[in-house]
Amino acid sequence: MSSSAAAVASVRDVSKTFGSRKALDGVSVEVAAGEMVALIGPSGSGKSTLLRSITGLQSIDPGKGTIEVFGETVQKNGRITGRVRAARGKLGMIFQQFNLVGRLSLFSNVMLGALGRLPVWRGLFGLWPAHDKDRAMAALHRVGVSDYAGQRANTLSGGQQQRGAIARAIVQGAQAILADEPVASLDPVSARKVMELLVELNKRDGMGVIVTLHQVDYAIRYCDRVIALQAGKIVYDGPTTGLDTNRLIDIYGPEFEDAFWEAKA
Repeated sequence: MSSSAAAVASVRDVSKTFGSRKALDGVSVEVAAGEMVALIGPSGSGKSTLLRSITGLQSIDPGKGTIEVFGETVQKNGRITGRVRAARGKLGMIFQQFNLVGRLSLFSNVMLGALGRLPVWRGLFGLWPAHDKDRAMAALHRVGVSDYAGQRANTLSGGQQQRGAIARAIVQGAQAILADEPVASLDPVSARKVMELLVELNKRDGMGVIVTLHQVDYAIRYCDRVIALQAGKIVYDGPTTGLDTNRLIDIYGPEFEDAFWEAKA
């Protein structure tokens, strides 16, 4: 199966146990190429564990569970396979804490996205090909932070750093973005800008996007499909239009309004 036709992620009967707690309990889900999907649910519901398992940052329980990324089996029988590196090369990963190298310039951080296709020595000595440099500056311009290219990452605001992380995924040539709480550390204005960038990459570039969110209103506003987890199980998988008040109470309990960033009308 070609990567363009294969699902971004295919998860089958996956469980993950931490001590006596089932973080994932027999989860099966598939996200097609080009989809924009939000993972929602209360804290501890398993959404971040699911995302980390898809990327191979977290191993799953032994058993019949399997995870494929763009047709590559990355986890099977509780083991991360040798294909995980190839699969990760197609995934741009965005984290809550940005994962930029603070002492490096924003430009250098974005250039790190090119490491997967360059000899290691080029990266070590900063000997970047001219076309990759051009690509990095174009990516920084696209996400609106090219004016800060020469600035150390740790001197930038959270929103600027997160947009830099998205630019890095663009330079990487990612076919999909997996974002784990990418706006949780940002103010609402910066958060909206980051979510709008993810939507643009989805709609304009055809990138699949899977994003975990605490903010239900952001999931409804920016994503077409929502997968809700509760105690490690999928309790809703469907269009955002299906998330009415009763459904949200089922997912979050009577305090469901706490899951909205902006006041629910």
